[in-house]
Amino acid sequence: MTHTLARQAPTLGDRASRWGTIALGVGVIALAAAAYFGWAREDGFKRLQHAWLVACAFWLSISLGGLFFVIVQHLTRAGWSVVVRRVAELVAANTLVTAILFAPLVAMVLKGDASLYPWADPHHVAEHPLLAAKAPWLDAKFFALRVVVYFGTWFLIGRWLLKRSTEQDGASGVEPTLALERRAPPAMVAFALTLNFAAFDLLMSVVPTWYSTIFGVYVFAGSVMSFFAFSVVALRFLQKHGLLEREVNVEHYHDLGKFLFAFVFFWSYIAFSQFMLIWYADLPEETFWFKTRMEGPWAIVSVVLLFGHFLLPFAGLLSRHAKRRLGILTFWAVWLLVMQAVDMFWLVMPSVETSANPVTLAGIVSPIDVACLVGAGGIWLFALTKLAGGRALIPVNDPRLPQSLAFENF
Repeated sequence: MTHTLARQAPTLGDRASRWGTIALGVGVIALAAAAYFGWAREDGFKRLQHAWLVACAFWLSISLGGLFFVIVQHLTRAGWSVVVRRVAELVAANTLVTAILFAPLVAMVLKGDASLYPWADPHHVAEHPLLAAKAPWLDAKFFALRVVVYFGTWFLIGRWLLKRSTEQDGASGVEPTLALERRAPPAMVAFALTLNFAAFDLLMSVVPTWYSTIFGVYVFAGSVMSFFAFSVVALRFLQKHGLLEREVNVEHYHDLGKFLFAFVFFWSYIAFSQFMLIWYADLPEETFWFKTRMEGPWAIVSVVLLFGHFLLPFAGLLSRHAKRRLGILTFWAVWLLVMQAVDMFWLVMPSVETSANPVTLAGIVSPIDVACLVGAGGIWLFALTKLAGGRALIPVNDPRLPQSLAFENF
């Protein structure tokens, strides 16, 4: 009976246009507000560029986490996740809009504006021997080329995964599914390489004199965690509007909760490993980055991350009960999305502070930051609803769909 219900191919229908219009409207208004606030600061849009990077990195992290999830499901031939996989496929395929959102930052680098990336200024590079040694890599044109490769790879993989999955919806055989399984290993290799280098280029090079060889893993852990949090929120939202009510049940949420808990812990492990190894080595060219975040108002943000990104959600998601009570699970999912945004903020925004313009506790969060996050989110969600369009919200003809519909935790 349940399989028959699934084959009715639940779609967003008219909701896609309505929700997309609302998201776009909110996004455009927030972007206009961000532009105004940035212009009013008279700092050459330095704060705006940093806030925009935080916002773009946050929404991109959800898409990259979704891309990883989809590839892993095909790599392992997972059956339990089929009914939640289409939402992940849509999120994973929604990288073109993030490329467009990142484009202004790349344009500023090509223009020679060093407000966000100090290495974009040749004079600044010439004054620092360490940056001069990195100059062949931190070259504006080469940087732009790499960004194109990163986003191009994610876009091609994500759209191909979605295309083949939707082809299976109307196929008489299982060839689309077999093709997905065959291409999953090289897709995972490409994903791992591009995410790691993109983390270095887009985020770590904001402070180009800092080193961390596991920074890419740190960004990966936060991305996957944020995807699982978003998937819980998205599925709950769809069910509140009468979609996927019988296809997705507490057993699927239980597994999503397990993965959410696992990556809360994994992010914390990588974050501690990065901090402990650098602090123990006590090399000035590495410790200064953490020292900045352990002094003044940034120390408070660090404490917020310690408790909000690790200790509290770790305790809150530890029990089986918390993963099966949808209200509790949704609360922690929303909480961790906020913490992911705080983490991106913590990585990028200390670079705005200068001796001439120190950041105070009252001014650590600006209206620009909120406006950028909401603006980028509105555009990202608009693109997501356009992608969903008339597509079925579950892979209705997937050979493992009956297994997913009958899935039960033990």
